[in-house]
Amino acid sequence: MRVFSLENVINEFEVLSKDAGRQQTETLRWILEQNGEAEYLQSLGLAGRTDPESFKACVLEYPIGNGKALQFIYSSKRVTTKGGLTARTATSNVFQSEQFKHTMKDIQSQCCSPDEVIFGPDFQQSLYCHLLCGLIFSDEVQTISSTFAHSIVHAFGTFEHVWEELCADIREGVLSSRITVPSIRAAVSKLLRPNPSLADSIHNVCVRLSNWYGVIPELWPNAKYVYGIMTGSMEPYLKKLRHYAGSLPLMSADYGSSEGWIGANVNPSLPPELATFAVLPNIGYFEFIPLEKSEVQDLEKSASTIHYIEAEPIGLTEVEVGKEYEIVGRHREGSRLPSTPEIQFVCRRSLVLSINIDKNTEKDLQLAVEAAALLAEEKVEVVDFTSHADTSTEPGHYVIYWELSCDATEEVLRACCNCLDLSFVDAGYVGSRKVGAIGPLELRVVRRGTFQTILHHYLGLGAAVSQFKTPRFVGLSNSTVLQILCRNVTGCTFSTAYGP
Repeated sequence: MRVFSLENVINEFEVLSKDAGRQQTETLRWILEQNGEAEYLQSLGLAGRTDPESFKACVLEYPIGNGKALQFIYSSKRVTTKGGLTARTATSNVFQSEQFKHTMKDIQSQCCSPDEVIFGPDFQQSLYCHLLCGLIFSDEVQTISSTFAHSIVHAFGTFEHVWEELCADIREGVLSSRITVPSIRAAVSKLLRPNPSLADSIHNVCVRLSNWYGVIPELWPNAKYVYGIMTGSMEPYLKKLRHYAGSLPLMSADYGSSEGWIGANVNPSLPPELATFAVLPNIGYFEFIPLEKSEVQDLEKSASTIHYIEAEPIGLTEVEVGKEYEIVGRHREGSRLPSTPEIQFVCRRSLVLSINIDKNTEKDLQLAVEAAALLAEEKVEVVDFTSHADTSTEPGHYVIYWELSCDATEEVLRACCNCLDLSFVDAGYVGSRKVGAIGPLELRVVRRGTFQTILHHYLGLGAAVSQFKTPRFVGLSNSTVLQILCRNVTGCTFSTAYGP
């Protein structure tokens, strides 16, 4: 019969405590050896390893089982070239690939919507079903994403108008009659079951929200972040996206183009405006054209790239920190980037507005709109914008088109118009305005939904919604879009910033 000895227990404890590290390693090894056939350990991929390093590497800090993503992604139509080749957008090829689907499954980030929705022929029906599927799996959604920030903003702008219809679908378990594409209807109907409690929950959230602020975390409580390309021409949509996202962080996607991927976002926790990208040296061959500011031009705060003098291209390892370059891949990309291999996207190197000796770019226009929008009343937001150089008058003048979330007073619009005019600080523009070589800037307000009409116009031409970017400059050659803008104008005002 074994006799209990307090002294032996104390001695054993002292021995163990003096060599705790080795004891821990041995204990883990014993646990893993004894339970190696357990389903839980089998799924970790340890492959018989019992050391602490392998265990830590294989076991996730947080469980990610059953995770899904609400992805507003869409495939474009296939087209056949004259040579008989099948062509479509780069993102469509990605969504179609089996590797993409397997990867999303492996990281528990599968799209809520079935393939029939992603590859559906009708954008509006696909968007409605993306929202519906996202609500059906609301507890499982970990991320909200799209290729571009614009698509997410557009999706929740649509949600504001169809949420009651979505609630009815979920409550009754019957898909709305607006879904007429047979393949989409059949696929989504399989997921839909009567769920009055979920419908009530969604309804209560929507009626409680103030101007839809924070709708994403309210309806998708387990979502961790909102993800998509948010730099460059997508920056104007960040304010509205933050409004919908509430407390959820916005994470800018990696930097790429149709020609190929370029860099990875190395600090995803930073705001999109500060996003930097590490160039991936094994994914393509890149050259960089140094851009030197002309000494004869007064650039002050202007972003106008026309004032840059190009030098001979240099290699990836030859760039200097703090300088600006245009990146060149297989084709000329047209993106201006200061410093690399960790780079920051500035803007597309393309001329936007010019009438006389003035030169203003997309970035100049964006800065002007941001400055003027601050003068708008608290509840008035700039939904979208574009521009046109009107040379039909003498002298010619800039025309800025705004779509607003609600009506603004004449006084507010006049103040915004003057601010827009003064915000173009390019020396050529300022000098031309002062001497009357360029006429007063004109602000035209278009009715709500105008930019959606422009989107549908491009979709009708075969464009992919997942890669759509609102044109920031509409020239005379783009007559259809110009006509859409002109026939939807509800009011206009001219700047008096440089005198009547």
